[in-house]
Amino acid sequence: MLNEIEHLPDGLLETPVEFLAELLGGPTLLHLPGRRPEPLFVTVLAHGNESTGFYAVQSLLQKYQGRELPRTLSIFIGNVTAASQGQRFLDGQTDYNRVWPGTDLRNTPEMQMMQQVVDSMRARKAFASIDVHNNTGINPHYGCINRVDNQFLHLAAQFSRTVVYFIRPLGVQSMAMSYVCPAVTIECGKPDHEYGMAHARDYIDACLHMSELPQHPVASHDVDLFHTVAVVKIPADVSFGFDGSALDLQLNGNLDHLNFRELPAGTELGRVRPGAAVELDVTDDNNQSVYDRYFTINDDALVTARPLMPSMLTLDETIIRQDCLGYLMERLLPEND
Repeated sequence: MLNEIEHLPDGLLETPVEFLAELLGGPTLLHLPGRRPEPLFVTVLAHGNESTGFYAVQSLLQKYQGRELPRTLSIFIGNVTAASQGQRFLDGQTDYNRVWPGTDLRNTPEMQMMQQVVDSMRARKAFASIDVHNNTGINPHYGCINRVDNQFLHLAAQFSRTVVYFIRPLGVQSMAMSYVCPAVTIECGKPDHEYGMAHARDYIDACLHMSELPQHPVASHDVDLFHTVAVVKIPADVSFGFDGSALDLQLNGNLDHLNFRELPAGTELGRVRPGAAVELDVTDDNNQSVYDRYFTINDDALVTARPLMPSMLTLDETIIRQDCLGYLMERLLPEND
């Protein structure tokens, strides 16, 4: 399934994401030479509806046309068939950011492909890895890491002072690549925000110019570090919506405005239909249910049971069903200043 090439395909710098499947024929791992040989590895379009990463790389390569790259650049262009339809992934496909080495899903052709990508980048002694994503709710730009390590923190803090550490879900690109080199996921807001593309492009460019990643600690005043402690899903047998109709769970229409805000206990997130048995699927890093720790039903209102900070809450019902409603975080204080 994987195309692995060492030249820039004709037309790549002008092609919109919806026509990449026609141009490339499928997922493509592209290696471009640069002054420093250890490659910066960038993954784009792990989700077909998240176009910022591809357009950031496209803009960057346009800048370097006819010029040597400061460092070898390897680019994995992922789910181009889903991108042709503007979807996260298509029916019959597996989520491309849940099938990297370390996943707990059953074996699929996509898993074999991601193993091939990781093996290639390990053999090439990757310098650092960046996985570029968008989200559908209102969130700041932030970086995600899977190891609280000085080099990982420096890599993430170069993008944003807001950094999130997580170990769930499994099978994500940054976790697989963390065994090869320092790795980060960057969240660039909604895909139609031009600033997200420019921010990602400039960040990738800055990483291309790095000679090394510092080993010393990041100063505590330079980073706001959070730990994702739980993922929140809505069970398949619970009907939900945002429009006020008679469903099991009516979520507040401004839910995504709560992202990265410290919410007090008793914050209402929605209303439960009287008599409906609604219990969100809330699991921690050990995949254990922790619903009662974070939520309760009070007079038919779904409310927080303790202070918490959500991230990636979304109003997109398709994304909620395909992935999750959002995540819960706690502040993680650095060990040293």
